[in-house]
Amino acid sequence: MRVLVVEDDEKIAAFVENGLREAGFAVDCTDDGEQALHMALAVTYDAAVVDIMLPRLDGLSLVSTLRHRGIDTPILILSARQTVDDRVTGLQRGADDYLVKPFIFAELLARVQALVRRGSKTVEASRLVCGDLAVDVIHREVDRGGQPIDLQPKEYALLEYLLRNRGRTVSKTMILEHIWDFHFDPQTNVVDVLVCRLRNKIDKDFPVKLIHTIRGIGYAIKAPHVETR
Repeated sequence: MRVLVVEDDEKIAAFVENGLREAGFAVDCTDDGEQALHMALAVTYDAAVVDIMLPRLDGLSLVSTLRHRGIDTPILILSARQTVDDRVTGLQRGADDYLVKPFIFAELLARVQALVRRGSKTVEASRLVCGDLAVDVIHREVDRGGQPIDLQPKEYALLEYLLRNRGRTVSKTMILEHIWDFHFDPQTNVVDVLVCRLRNKIDKDFPVKLIHTIRGIGYAIKAPHVETR
């Protein structure tokens, strides 16, 4: 999933960015409120982490503007302000959650993951299933036919993205936008390599293949239709 981080404190920004990347998210960062507005209007993000004190456009104004423009990206506000009134104001301006600094990254990650699940347009459940393949998105556990499968962060991110679009074809560009960052060349073969790695783990040792290549378009995950009598 793709997250926008808007934070002008370099240490905090790097801390959040690195942690989210290690958890399998694609992350775009900026320290400027106006730049964040342009980015959020141009790219569909699965969640955003926004500091209140920002140059040029403060975090609350950023949130209000995005909501006014019809952008419903789930937003987590970060702030050193700890009063109830501050939290209420943030939520009233359109934020979905509020986390006070200093914070523990594990809590921020859990809140971001909850926002992504809540904001998903395709799947609300905490368990994604395709045939005998199951993913527990809360604990990030994968198994097929009852056999646990260990995935690297990018492999897991791709599998979750495919499952949230189960039965639909997702293009290489869509995968790049949701799992990698802007600096990747769209002509690169990283998507093909990642799909190959994922197939080796969830399809290779099973007679029924779930990941399908849609020639000239992209990839889809789907289980074969089983007729019942």
